[in-house]
Amino acid sequence: MSFQFHYEPATKSTETRTLLLLHGTGGTEHDLVEIGKDLLPGAAILSPKGKVSEHGMSRWFRRFAEGVFDEDDMRHQADELAEFLKDKGDGDGIGLGKFIALGYSNGANMGAALMTFHPEVLEGLIMWRGMKILQEPVEPDLTGKKILMNNGIVDQMGPIESARQQAEIFHRTGAIVTSNELETGHGLTQGDFSLTKAWLKSSFG
Repeated sequence: MSFQFHYEPATKSTETRTLLLLHGTGGTEHDLVEIGKDLLPGAAILSPKGKVSEHGMSRWFRRFAEGVFDEDDMRHQADELAEFLKDKGDGDGIGLGKFIALGYSNGANMGAALMTFHPEVLEGLIMWRGMKILQEPVEPDLTGKKILMNNGIVDQMGPIESARQQAEIFHRTGAIVTSNELETGHGLTQGDFSLTKAWLKSSFG
């Protein structure tokens, strides 16, 4: 089954990057589009919808319980998403390796899986309320990859210690990691948007 997706081409001729938007649990391919346009004006937007259903809610991969992931399904879904991105890159002239993934919650974790298993498709990753994705870490060469992690210090769904562990894994693999710990829970705040916009400008011009 192919992905449902929303796509908008770049409106700025000098912008070669595509913002890949990955919604949270229960989201759709439309959730983050307007936010993405504001964060990286002029860039192309590609926003697929997760193919896994949990009690009727869309997700990127299965889980056994809150914070307990089906790692085999995570890998399988990451493989399929990578193939989708490669097909879009070949077919629509989107720059493969020029994707900056932005994910919230389950979407952030899917972004981390994509960066872990298929780093060749991403130039950067923004994780909003993500966490450690694998019990036994896989450590690819992520030298030069730019990663932003925004987490809430009182987040009950994505514990801050788990996020710190994932950040350390990324550090060990050579990524350039920026971690922001915000005085909030799992929900997004205006601080997430302003910090992300500043990071994008400083990291990618």
